[in-house]
Amino acid sequence: MLAVEKLSKAFGGLMALDDVSFQVAEKEIVGLIGPNGAGKTTLYEVVSGFYPPTAGKVTFRGERVDGLKPHQVLARGLARSFQIVQTFPSFTAYENVLLTALRSLPMPQAKKWAEEVLEMVGLTSRAHRPVPSLSLPDQKVLELGRVIATRPRMILLDEVMAGLIEAEARQVTDLIRRLREQGLTFMVVEHRMEIIMDLCDRIIALNFGKKIADGLPREVAAEKQVVEAYLGEEISLA
Repeated sequence: MLAVEKLSKAFGGLMALDDVSFQVAEKEIVGLIGPNGAGKTTLYEVVSGFYPPTAGKVTFRGERVDGLKPHQVLARGLARSFQIVQTFPSFTAYENVLLTALRSLPMPQAKKWAEEVLEMVGLTSRAHRPVPSLSLPDQKVLELGRVIATRPRMILLDEVMAGLIEAEARQVTDLIRRLREQGLTFMVVEHRMEIIMDLCDRIIALNFGKKIADGLPREVAAEKQVVEAYLGEEISLA
């Protein structure tokens, strides 16, 4: 579904991404790990159209998308979330999802789709509550709901579980698995290794802009370069 080939991104003299290549198959959940400054967010920015690559190419569903604007990439079914919740705080949960749905659907269909999305993410009972009154886990789920409202085929998740306790994070991972069963593909950035190792089918590790590992979770966790990148910290597989 997604193919990244020899992708590089330089900012002045800094090489934020250096010759990175990988593929993500349809309905896969692929984790993207690495220490701070490894290039994870830059990779998302380039793949989703916020930055043009310095070299290399990005192909999504057989079509080159590198160099396209973010809204053009989104229109092709490749969406992303952000580390900080990007909602409209003066509106209700339902209105937030509806506004996103209206980007691509007329009002009658957008209303129906917004209701379906809220049911999908478990927010139907809180649909008409203003965003500030929602708990942090509900706001995180609402952010995911707004992404789903764009009708994507693949979602790049950027620390969607940041700030959540373990039980709350597990609810989000269960939701991601259910959405995968409905046909969605995911790439997931998350710093808590015990969560990402349990959730993902495969893990890609970056360090200093280079890919240092790509494989099954336990294989990647045992890679010498991955362990060294995390300063020798034990990677929990619980």
